[in-house]
This record gives sequence, structure tokens and C-alpha cells, in this order.
Amino acid sequence: MKLVETIAEALGRAVTQMPDDLVAALKKARDSETGELAKLHLGAILDNVALAARENVPVCEDTGIQTVFLDVGGGFPKLNELMRAIPEAVRLATESGPLRPNTVNPFTGKNYGNNLGRNAPAINLTVVEGDGAAIHLLPKGGGSEQLSALWMLTPADGLAGLRREVLTHVQKAGGKPCPPLIIGIGIGGSADICMKLAKRSLLRPLGSHNPDPDAAALEKELLESVNSLGVGPMGMGGRTTALAVHVEYAPRHPATFPVGLVMQCWCHRHATIRLDREGKVV
Repeated sequence: MKLVETIAEALGRAVTQMPDDLVAALKKARDSETGELAKLHLGAILDNVALAARENVPVCEDTGIQTVFLDVGGGFPKLNELMRAIPEAVRLATESGPLRPNTVNPFTGKNYGNNLGRNAPAINLTVVEGDGAAIHLLPKGGGSEQLSALWMLTPADGLAGLRREVLTHVQKAGGKPCPPLIIGIGIGGSADICMKLAKRSLLRPLGSHNPDPDAAALEKELLESVNSLGVGPMGMGGRTTALAVHVEYAPRHPATFPVGLVMQCWCHRHATIRLDREGKVV
């Protein structure tokens, strides 16, 4: 039961306490903006972040749909217990707060009332070296999620096509995904793999670079290009449309060039719990 409570507590922390790197990036954006309206919006965002932390209330009324990435060591003996604990933790964090019930039946529209349901929460499992486990919690808001995109480009489109689609998409999205954004991009694999890579990239430290120099160069180029669009904070104009662009990739088939894009709003909520082989928090 303690593991359930630990995960539930982390879910609550994720939606009420914004990470230090996000707060620092928002402050840097506010200080570098030249337009008064952009500064005003970023100042309001930072005030909201501080108020939520002080009052221990959600930063945004949309506490997201609960997404979990598990990195589990091949020698971790508590996997069954962990897989049972995660849904129970989501239920507990919803029933006791602060999560809002956000899962509804796609056919009837009926709310399940506990953020659960068939295939929910979404748990993405990766087996890694070692005998511990890392639980990455990503409460993903619906507004930014709605602006996700998948392009099955041709190899002839290549990176030029990727740049064109990404910039056009961000421009059209405007203020809908609540910028400044963190943009995750997955390249290669297949339709499902590139989208998963795009979402997982959001877990990286804000503004960190892919170790592959080609991917890192693309991240830098796209961030500069996105910020030159002038969409700005909350779509009201300015120099800061995105705080970061994170790129991840996988090998592609010679006949395909899949590209997935996942937008994250300024309210970049996430938390990580690390367990030892006995299931204790380390």
C-alpha cells in the first residue's frame, strides 16, 4: 500500500509543483521579452506557478490524462506489484485530489470518475539494465495534446519536409496549445513509434540536447525557427513561442519518413520516482 500512496503523492506533486528548470526557463523568457504584452502573460504565468505551489493546488484546472513511462531493470522482481500499484495510485489521487477525473468513454462520453478505464492509465514499459525501476509520470493536458500531429512523409520530403510541416503546424496552432511550448518530435520507426518517441522526449531535462549531433543541430534550428514565428506567449505575440524542442529518433524503413509531433503547454507537469530492487524509493 505504501507504493500506491507514494505514486499518488507524486502525481499530486506533479500537478501542483512545477519543476525548477521550467520555472527558470519561464523567468528567462520573461526577462528577454521586449513586448509588454508578452512580458505581462509570462509574469501572470509565473504568479500562477508560485500561487499553486504556495496553496498546494493544481497549476491548471486540467490535470491531464495520466501517462506513465516505466524504465524497469531486467532484474527488478516487483514488476507485478508495480503494475497493480499504478492504477490504484491514479484512483487514489483522483478520489482524494488533486487530480480531476478526465477519462471519458469514447463512445458514450460517460466519465469514469477515477481517471481509469480500458487501457488507462497508459503505461509504456521499457526494459533496461539493472534491478531497479524508474516511474516517469506525465499528466498530459488535453489542450496541448489536441494539437499533436503525425506526418507520414516520403524519403524525398526528408528533413526539409519535416521543417516545413512543423513550422506550418505551430503557426496554425497559434495560442491553442498554451505557449510557450515544449515541442517533442519523434523521427523514424513507424507511425506509433515516432509518436511515442515524441512524447517520451518531453521527459528529458528542459532544453537538454540529444547526444547525436545531427539531432541536436535540428533541435537548435527548429527552436530558433519556431521562435521567429512571432506566435508568442498564449498566442499574443512575442519572441518566446517555445521554450525547447526535443528530438528523438529511430531507424526508418527506406520507403518511409514518419514524423510525430507532441506539443506540451507551458504547464509542463511531470515527476519521477526511482525504486530499488525491493520496491523502496531511492
